[in-house]
Order: sequence, then C-alpha cells, then structure tokens
Amino acid sequence: MNETGWRGSPEVWLETAYASLVEGGVEAVRIQPLARKLKLSRTSFYWFFKDREQLLDALVDRWRAKNTDNLVARSRAYAETLVEAVLNVFDCWLDRELFDSQFEFAIRSWALQSPEIAVEVRRADEARIAALAEMFMRFGLEPLPADVHARTIYLVQIGYISMKSDEDINTRVRRIPDYVAIYTGQTPEPRELDRFFARHNLLADAPAVARALPGAR
Repeated sequence: MNETGWRGSPEVWLETAYASLVEGGVEAVRIQPLARKLKLSRTSFYWFFKDREQLLDALVDRWRAKNTDNLVARSRAYAETLVEAVLNVFDCWLDRELFDSQFEFAIRSWALQSPEIAVEVRRADEARIAALAEMFMRFGLEPLPADVHARTIYLVQIGYISMKSDEDINTRVRRIPDYVAIYTGQTPEPRELDRFFARHNLLADAPAVARALPGAR
C-alpha cells in the first residue's frame, strides 16, 4: 500500500464510496475495501475524512444535491405552458446528470436499515412533492389538485425506481406524450415534444420518437 505518496483526494474517495454504495449497499462502504479498490493505504483515508460516518454524511449530501436539488430546479425552470413545465421535470428521468436513479435506489434501500436515513428520505420526498405542487399552482391549479398531480408524477417515478423497472429508451419515449397528457390534462403540442426530445438528442437516435408525436402516422 502507498504510505508516503499520493493519498487520493476527497472526490476520489467519495466517488469510490458512491460506486460501492450503488453496487453493494451501505455495508460495502467501508474504509479498508475502499482503500484496496484505490490501491491506497487505509491511513490515506483519514487525510480527508474524520471517520466512516463523515464519508457516509458526504454521500447523503451528494445524493441530496444531485437528486433533490436538480429536481426542484427543473420544476422551477422557465416554461410557457404546463406541458413544458412537466417536460422540464422529465429531463430528470432521461439525464443521469440531473437525477441518478441507481443512487436513489441505493439510498432508499439504506433507509430501510437506518432510521436517520429514513428521515432524510422523507424530507427529500416532501421537498420534491412540494416543488412539483408549486409548479402546478403557477399554472392555475388550486393547492389540493396541485398536490395530487405532483404526487402522481412523483410516486410513479419512484415506483419505477423501486421496482427497478427495465424500460428501453424507445419504449420510454413512446410513452412520454401520454404520460404528459395524463399528468396535465393537456395534449402536448408537437413543437413542445420536439424541443424536449431534441435536447436529449433523441430525434435522430430514436426513430420511434417521430411515431410518438401526436398526429404522426
């Protein structure tokens, strides 16, 4: 083991901890196995983190910033219509840089073993649902219907994650217009869908997208 040279960095240790959490659950996030993966000494870890608990706290912070903060931000992004607002949120379901479903599953699995993490998950759920409800209220819905619409969007997606649903991209893309129609009560305009698919580079890569647009033959 490397006792005197490079010791890694906080980001390197955290990234390795993240990979271990996703692959093996929280019990896999232990200092010695992480050190072996990095080919570093166990003592190198303590240059950056006081103990394992501080590393676990950093993982929770990373999950909160990645999944909750990005989802809230997309719910507040500029949109001319409710359909566009919902499609902004859907960016999270197609872009892992905005929302990491594997990370979400790992944290929720951890919450089944830890009351403290369960509290974190409840707080995240409340914040995300509140942000989605606020989005619907911006477009004229009363608080109760807005809350129901928000829960419908959110709980369906969490269900996808919890069930580890294996849905290929073409199938997902074909379903998006109908999901949007159900969530908003409005049929998406082709131009709204075009912009959404284009920013995910799907129009050229997924022929089924064209067939998913309303009015397509």
